[in-house]
Amino acid sequence: MINPITQDLSLYLHVPFCQTKCPYCDFNTYEKIEQLIPNYIASISTDIQFWGATLNHPVTKTIFLGGGTPSYIPNQSLAEVIQSIRSNFQVSENAEITIESNPGDLNSKKLENYLQIGINRLSIGIQSFDDELLTKIGRRHNSEDAISSYKQAINSGFSNISMDLMFGLPGQTKDHWLNTLNKALELNPTHISLYCLTLEPGTPMESWERNGKIKVPDNDMTADMYSETQSLMLQANYKHYEISNWCKDGYESIHNLTYWQNEPYIGIGPGAHSYLHPLRFWAIKSPREYIKKTSNLPENLTTKDFFSHTLNPEELKDFSTIEETEYISTNMEIIDTVMMGIRLNSGLNFEKFKNRFGISFEEIFGNITTELIDFGLVTKDAYNLKLTDRGRMLCSQVTSKFLETLPTDTN
Repeated sequence: MINPITQDLSLYLHVPFCQTKCPYCDFNTYEKIEQLIPNYIASISTDIQFWGATLNHPVTKTIFLGGGTPSYIPNQSLAEVIQSIRSNFQVSENAEITIESNPGDLNSKKLENYLQIGINRLSIGIQSFDDELLTKIGRRHNSEDAISSYKQAINSGFSNISMDLMFGLPGQTKDHWLNTLNKALELNPTHISLYCLTLEPGTPMESWERNGKIKVPDNDMTADMYSETQSLMLQANYKHYEISNWCKDGYESIHNLTYWQNEPYIGIGPGAHSYLHPLRFWAIKSPREYIKKTSNLPENLTTKDFFSHTLNPEELKDFSTIEETEYISTNMEIIDTVMMGIRLNSGLNFEKFKNRFGISFEEIFGNITTELIDFGLVTKDAYNLKLTDRGRMLCSQVTSKFLETLPTDTN
């Protein structure tokens, strides 16, 4: 099992601020609360100090500033946060430090400042190069802004840049999507994340679709878009290393690989999630309540205290910004490892699975694996289990089959 103290961690910092919130977004983000930014910066720095001390200043191999819109935060504030991390964690010499950014927020001065404070990877939320579609989904930039921001980032010295693009948008045709994808490929970024729009309950866009105000492409159309995407990305010499992610050789997202390989990470900030075996936990969602809670954090909570069997999950909430905790049983850890592992094009490695759980993958899942192979959803060799092209489009159904196969937990 994982020892989260001796194993290098990844660190996620949640920035809950947006100038405008996109109507498809169900993340823990807010607009028109900019007055909280100074107190938020002080609070998140305090929480960083708390977790650094509690976990005995562990090594972090990645830092990811996500949101929300981290690029909406003033540069000086970002510098304070990065310095707080360096003072309280052991940041690896070659740590990947990523900031999510909106194209309209970026300029040469800001980009140069990012590099100066140690940010070495940009994730730019472009979503589309079609101005009409950008307006429909509530983005506050246009295609010209996106292209300009990308070129400024290159000229400023960034060599590791990811683009986020979305397909399955309201009114989007396959030609619309292929035009966007081809424009992205012309710019030749080192990493591209391509996501199908999901209309989450409670979002304005889900309500619009339900009430007939918008119409999104059907499943057959989005499957066709995804299939065309795989062909185009292969022709452009991008490595397809995860269901929704492609990169040039050596430019995989190390931070996201932490999630997909089910390794430990700490999330800091309102609503941020963490995983330190055997606990998964998440912080208070409300930015205002989070700020209040950080003013009363203890200074003497230790790693031993945190993982002590005498300190139950309810008590952890009294000693930290944690809102809820979840104990990860062996079965839950197994299914999480399988669910995330098969998302990778390298597949789920059988040797690593046995080393982690003390039992072979075949002993647990042999019969269902044979069935899934017969359905054309997975393939396997002596080393790995992998999804087929069809299996990638039905990944959640494949995961459900594995979940149904698990015996009752014994711990």
